[in-house]
Amino acid sequence: MKRQMSSITVFLSDWQVLFREGIHFTLSGEEDVEVVGETTSSLEALEAIKAAPPRVAVLNADHEDFAGIRAARYIRQNIPSVAVLLIVDSLNDEHLYQVMKSGARGCLTKETDPVDLVDTIRVVAAGNQPIADLMLRPEMSARVVADFDQFAAISQQVDNLLPGLTQGESEILRRIAQGNPAEQVCRALSIRQEDLSEHLQRILTKLVTNDHIRQVMAAAQEGRLANMFQARTSAKPAEQYITRDEFVAFRDSIWERFRAAIDEIK
Repeated sequence: MKRQMSSITVFLSDWQVLFREGIHFTLSGEEDVEVVGETTSSLEALEAIKAAPPRVAVLNADHEDFAGIRAARYIRQNIPSVAVLLIVDSLNDEHLYQVMKSGARGCLTKETDPVDLVDTIRVVAAGNQPIADLMLRPEMSARVVADFDQFAAISQQVDNLLPGLTQGESEILRRIAQGNPAEQVCRALSIRQEDLSEHLQRILTKLVTNDHIRQVMAAAQEGRLANMFQARTSAKPAEQYITRDEFVAFRDSIWERFRAAIDEIK
């Protein structure tokens, strides 16, 4: 069959074959969606996605030692044109927080209605991040605030690179963390529901970017980034860490990615 110009290409990966086939069957009835590949392994899916990026990748977040989360992080940083939708087997708060920080644009359970699944695929394909709605849970907002407190301390070490929360964003998260529902937050701050959604998406972009930089800095301190810039097989152990200039260059590239991500959700 000839692919329509407007088709949303989708790659599926889930260890439960029947579940994956169910998604495939559901999507096969949609004229604007085309499944271009599927596998049981997130690691195998990542290789296929690298070779031929789809518009949306539906991956399992829980199987293979959370390989789906690692794949989502890689795709967000290296193949940002691919929107990742993670499927979770459980709603554990700690696990959901890691899923939210992975860079995935959406998150669903296996009990999700097929209609909602198709709608979510279209939403993430359009560049939106419905996963940001997880921050409407008080415990999630509280964790985001705590993370940004840590980011502020780290940012002082790197010329204030890490973007922080605006006063308005902090107020939104504080009110949600106190248990206020979205409608009450909107009334108190005189904003629309659409405005609240946009704020949450911007906060999520900052959270994902900062968390990635934090991981980069941790890796740099252990000397793991040396091979990203040049092979130093003959260097002395003390010289195997990246230089300040190399880190600044890498830091600037991350900053460019952050600005591009912000532009996407304006």
